[in-house]
Amino acid sequence: MKGVAMSTGRRSYSSARRQEQAGETRRAVVAAASRLFVEKGYAATTVDAIASAAGVSLQTVYNAVGGKPTLLKAAYDVMLAGDDEPIPMFDRPAFHAVIESPDGRTALRHFAALGSEIGARVAPLVGMVLAQAAAGDRDLQAFASTTEDERATGTAHVAAFVAERFGLRPGLSRARAADVLWMLTSPDVRHRLVEVRGWSVAQFETWLAQAMADALLGPEG
Repeated sequence: MKGVAMSTGRRSYSSARRQEQAGETRRAVVAAASRLFVEKGYAATTVDAIASAAGVSLQTVYNAVGGKPTLLKAAYDVMLAGDDEPIPMFDRPAFHAVIESPDGRTALRHFAALGSEIGARVAPLVGMVLAQAAAGDRDLQAFASTTEDERATGTAHVAAFVAERFGLRPGLSRARAADVLWMLTSPDVRHRLVEVRGWSVAQFETWLAQAMADALLGPEG
């Protein structure tokens, strides 16, 4: 019986170690893909180049993550969350601050800070995608459609939360509130004001929080 227990322990350790190594390999591949997509663009980046940058074989890239479209989505998801932990955005501490807020303006101020933080992380990749998608790349067009749909789902959840917890201004539907949040939290809005027009991050987040609150709750006072 003792021998069986020891054998089971070794197998468990071996399995855990293999999972850890697989996770390390996936992180290395996704990090290499992220860097090359931003530096060289999607079209100019090959899976071979990603494998070389990650220090693994071509087959390992496919086994660990997948082909170029899957690599692009994986890179975006890590940038969006800030890590590769399988934790939904709604379960992360930054979003807890939104749902635990005592009033609507405070909730939207936290959401503005979160949106700004996410925008800063994903902007380099999203900027590349939008530029090359305009040239007709179907992979990038599909990616842009998917990520925008995901953003729309997220802002719809926030709009519904604000409506249920604090109420929306008279005449504003949840669907319209969700669309307003979807537009205001676009990474392109942050890029234009912070990177192009030279606003500070604090100035942008203050403006964004007020714009959200005024649009959803009505002018303060």
